[in-house]
This record gives sequence, C-alpha cells and structure tokens, in this order.
Amino acid sequence: MYFAKKAEQAGGDNKVIKLIVCMGECILKCIEKIVDYINSAAFAYIAVSGDNFFSGAWNGFLLNIKHCLKFTFANTLAKVFILLGKVALTVGNCFSLLFIIHHVTNNPAKGGEPVTQTAGPVIIVAIVSFFTASLFLGIFETAVMALMTCLAVDMDLSANGEPQFGP
Repeated sequence: MYFAKKAEQAGGDNKVIKLIVCMGECILKCIEKIVDYINSAAFAYIAVSGDNFFSGAWNGFLLNIKHCLKFTFANTLAKVFILLGKVALTVGNCFSLLFIIHHVTNNPAKGGEPVTQTAGPVIIVAIVSFFTASLFLGIFETAVMALMTCLAVDMDLSANGEPQFGP
C-alpha cells in the first residue's frame, strides 16, 4: 500500500496508475476477507479438535469446503439475525430515550424543564447503541461458526453422514 500511494502521488493525475492502485486495494481486501474467514474456521476447528493452528486451519478449511452450503446458510442466517438485533437494540434505545425525555424530564410537576431539541441526543444514543450492539452481537457469529464446525465434525464421524451425537 505504501508503494502504491507513492506511485499514485508521483503519477499525479494519471488514470492508469489510479486504476492499478484501485485494483490492488480491491485484491488486498479480498485476500484479507479470505484470511479472516480461514482464521475463524481454524479457531473453531481448534476449539473442537485441540489441533495446532496450521493443521486446524487446513482441516477447518477442508471441512468448510466439504459442507459449504451448510456453513453458508448458517452464516447468512446469523448475519441476518445479527443485523436485526443491532437494529432492534438501536431503535429500542432511541425510543427509551424519547420516553425518558418526554415523560420524565418534561414533567413540570417534578420540576422538569421542557426539552425542545431531541434530535442530537437521539443521534448520539443511536450511534453508541449500534456500536455497542455490534461488539456484543459479533460474538454470535463466532458461536455459529463453532456450532457448525461441531455439527460438521459429528457428521463426518458417522458412517451414514447423519449426526450421531446431536440432533
């Protein structure tokens, strides 16, 4: 990336250099996503088998290839539920804030002053809630990968391809 940025700066407004740098960034992002997925598959397989990292990474990768559709379905379903959870928690916290603002702090009987601008606090609460939910619900994706690895290992251990130690 360092050399790409230097070439882009030296090339000035050269469209070819900008195109090559953009393609290089795209390729690096793809490689990073692949390595991250193999890493999570390796950690899940290591948790199940107790192998070292390299054999766990290789065996986890092979297990993911063998049961590709099951892993893809489970990961997609997990991402949908994670997104729904993030949105639900964010919306719930924003409505809780609005309830507190309108019914607790705006109550003249308790000495509260009316709040006229609610957009700022709602935006801040929404941002903080979304990032907090992202941190906590990100663990769910790892749990799905570990459970799918357990299921795939269980199916591979049985003779007929059906899981023998679980439903």
